[in-house]
Amino acid sequence: MILKCIAVDDEPLALDIIENYIAKVPFLQLVKRTENTMEALQIVQAGDIDLVFLDVQMPDLTGIQFLKIAGNKASFILTTAYSQYALESYDLNVSDYLLKPIAFDRFYKAVEKVHLRLQKSEPLAAETPPSPPSQIAVQDFIFVKTEHKIQKVALENILYIEGLKDYISIFTKTERIITLQNMKKMEEILPKGEFIRVHKSYIIALNKIECIERSRIAIAGKTIPIGDTYREEFFKLIDRKNLN
Repeated sequence: MILKCIAVDDEPLALDIIENYIAKVPFLQLVKRTENTMEALQIVQAGDIDLVFLDVQMPDLTGIQFLKIAGNKASFILTTAYSQYALESYDLNVSDYLLKPIAFDRFYKAVEKVHLRLQKSEPLAAETPPSPPSQIAVQDFIFVKTEHKIQKVALENILYIEGLKDYISIFTKTERIITLQNMKKMEEILPKGEFIRVHKSYIIALNKIECIERSRIAIAGKTIPIGDTYREEFFKLIDRKNLN
């Protein structure tokens, strides 16, 4: 059983060490290393990560806050230079707690414990028939960082997203949410086929389109231009939707 891992730390050197240790362990596979807690949260929420190496003291979102939001989406091993967080982390069902500087033998002991536990809980392949496509779980929300909080946004409520100079606005059925995340990152986070970028400043929800006229899209009283760069891909997607 191979464990898919992500390493989250705001110190590049700490990430280098974790990446090097993961490369030495045959049953570990590093999927992503990142200093961005919001990016990491989106990846974990998508549900395809087995193990997260998580620093405690980070900007924007602490490791403890991360754990509370992520819930049981993966197993977690905390990495930090401060032992005072150990008690609170175990209350959140953390698999292990590694104090920096982390020795490889201590690292291996922690990941081996997770590996053995997950192997025991994994059913035999013969007992697990493949799920039909209709039963595959789809993420139906995202988290975005606003000025004072981390906000959960249901995908079904998003009408369109507008990119401005220093921030983006997410327009929903009931409110406008302002976040510092950029348009490129939003493109990566949002599910393909449901959302598409139609202009350097706009991403739209396909199922919220009311009409398309003269390279303009109408959504909830807003007229959104279709940029030349995005025109071909947009109309190809519309054609595929029509065929389906």
